Amino acid sequence: MWGIIPAAGNGTRIQPLAFSKELLPVGGRLSGDGRSRPKAVSEFLVDRMALAGATKVCFVISPHKADILKYYGGHCDIVEIAYVVQPEASGLCDAIFRAHPVIPHNEPVLVGLPDTIWFPEDALRALPDDRLSFLLFPVEQPQFFDAVVTDADGRVLAIDVKSPEVRTNWIWGAFKMPGHIFHELREFWLSRRDPDEYIGTLVNAWIEQGGQALGVRAGTLYADVGTLEGYRMAMELLGPEPARAAR
Repeated sequence: MWGIIPAAGNGTRIQPLAFSKELLPVGGRLSGDGRSRPKAVSEFLVDRMALAGATKVCFVISPHKADILKYYGGHCDIVEIAYVVQPEASGLCDAIFRAHPVIPHNEPVLVGLPDTIWFPEDALRALPDDRLSFLLFPVEQPQFFDAVVTDADGRVLAIDVKSPEVRTNWIWGAFKMPGHIFHELREFWLSRRDPDEYIGTLVNAWIEQGGQALGVRAGTLYADVGTLEGYRMAMELLGPEPARAAR
């Protein structure tokens, strides 16, 4: 199974940084020799994808983000790493679909955001292999995210994209689909007169044309580390277990 990590954005919400926002140190980890070292925020997503069964991860980077390539090298401890370049920042859909040359039709693919930290760590396992499905998290300010409206059976009815009039506090934090649906969704995106910037608007149009998606409320805690407030929240979440449980 592949994982796709779109990491080509400029990170304007948390600048100035002297490095890519995906390498922002959050917490720490033990290296192979038993020494403690800082942990980049994007490593949390790599870990969670590996827990869900991903063995290969494709980073989509901009030409200016060679530090990500240098950080991860050609491999890491738990998954093989590949890289695809997005020449210029053209939205999340464009970034994700840049990975199409490496995604086979007969394997599931996971997609997540590298500047987020969420729990439980194994939540991606709740997503099925055979359909487009979104991992959902409850948040206090859903208007800043993509809020996913579902029916009683979890079927996605619509996605409110950064809307002040959201109808639910459940947002998507990652998603999964079969490889063939990934390619079908890309072809649908390419066929649009004005190709979508956001996954939410694309999926809304996909649903209107008869497509189906599932929302799975398996997430409990979610922090967007791309903002200073989210960074502080992430540091709290990575603190002692009692502090995490109290949130």
